[in-house]
Amino acid sequence: MPLTITVDLKKGTISASGQSTTDLLSSSHFGNLITGTLFLRPEEALYILDSRRGECANSKNEKITFDALAARFDKGKLVPRYFTYKDWRDRGLVARYVSDKLKKQNNERKAKLYRASDRKAKMPSMSGTFFPESLTTIISDQKDGRLIYEKHWMGQYGTYKTQGHGTMNKLDIYEAVYLIDSGVLSVKNAKRPELIRAATERRSDFPKLYEVYKDWRGKGYVVKTGFKFGTHFRVYFPGAVPMQEGTKWVHSRHVIHVFPRDAKLLISEWARAIRVAHSVRKTFILAIPGKSRIKKMDIDFVLYHRTNNNTEVPGEHAPRYGMLSLSEEEYIGGAELSAVIESARARRLELVVAIADRETAVTYYKVSRIKLQGSKYEYYEIDWMQP
Repeated sequence: MPLTITVDLKKGTISASGQSTTDLLSSSHFGNLITGTLFLRPEEALYILDSRRGECANSKNEKITFDALAARFDKGKLVPRYFTYKDWRDRGLVARYVSDKLKKQNNERKAKLYRASDRKAKMPSMSGTFFPESLTTIISDQKDGRLIYEKHWMGQYGTYKTQGHGTMNKLDIYEAVYLIDSGVLSVKNAKRPELIRAATERRSDFPKLYEVYKDWRGKGYVVKTGFKFGTHFRVYFPGAVPMQEGTKWVHSRHVIHVFPRDAKLLISEWARAIRVAHSVRKTFILAIPGKSRIKKMDIDFVLYHRTNNNTEVPGEHAPRYGMLSLSEEEYIGGAELSAVIESARARRLELVVAIADRETAVTYYKVSRIKLQGSKYEYYEIDWMQP
């Protein structure tokens, strides 16, 4: 006998039909049993029709198809929610709802600490010339230009990754503004506001990007362009210099992408940047600068995983993750993502971002909070996850 469920289209409720269906679904951790009736959520009902070959009828015993049921309960996000729910369930794992009464985690996962450097970098006073078309500042004195490059990894002295070829140091716009703010650089043909204006005309989010650059650089980290990796910056730990022992080039292990709270980002672009970073074995760090805003956004599901090859289940275990379900063509804002991360954190869950592509394949990313010592901003490591 197929699993059978009933939908009350007027009340907007879905329930299991018959004791055998109720017992089987309840034992598989579907639905909520209320006074003897097992009530199902839309994603659960769709899964039963789709993957369990169940049947659905209305109160008049008229057959309700998968698409008709989905259309009745769709409020804008049902389809990507269903695809991500289905994928998790198809892996033999349990997904439940935020409003369900579930066992809670006792301990909050501690954030990884990125320590600030105690060493204060002393740099000589220098002057330069600003070229607004390229947002580049050329250091006038070759000795100063070489010193700040070799000792502090500021700018690019000579030709990139070619020793002894070229004698000018070229500062990018972030480096130039930072050195002006540090009181060691004077620009002959422009003042700080003019550099900021030129950069902001080129990209309106420059002030927010510079906040993040200054935050990390001011704590001793070396911050360079992340252009080749599809991100805003790549990061080296304090003490890094362009070359070690004169011959070996240093490679970064982290990249930073800045996602201001007032910005919107296409999910496919966001996922692409993470994938590129992981393909070259770099940790992807998401920065969310700006003032915190209250947003009414929540995780979509709470997730159970595995411990020592044993599947975790409600009642016996606490859920470990909170899932945010998204589609490839969807946009998300920095404020919204920050609110969902905070929602998961308040429940002592790690956030998993599940992205369903156009072929309904789902990719998972785990979001873990990190702490940059002395920083007021939010930073998160995002890692590809295999359930």
